[in-house]
Amino acid sequence: MTPQYVLSLGREAITLTLLVSAPMLIFGLVVGLLISILQAVTQIHEMTLTFIPKIVAVALALLLFLPWIINIMVDFTTRLFGTIPTLVG
Repeated sequence: MTPQYVLSLGREAITLTLLVSAPMLIFGLVVGLLISILQAVTQIHEMTLTFIPKIVAVALALLLFLPWIINIMVDFTTRLFGTIPTLVG
């Protein structure tokens, strides 16, 4: 196991983490922005109005993108397990 392999594996793991978390973060960001605009226009500053829609949006994004996330994670894990025999020695 070379230092270059470890660095590339770490880089790939971080990239995969960002890629997998991006849909939920983007959905939460968009809904939060829309709620903030709605609150600024109507001057309603209820704290629960910001949290509940964000939670629902993130949950819906997770349900929508879950098959894709599982596919990416399984592919990464399969490739990682496939390289184990080449690392010994």
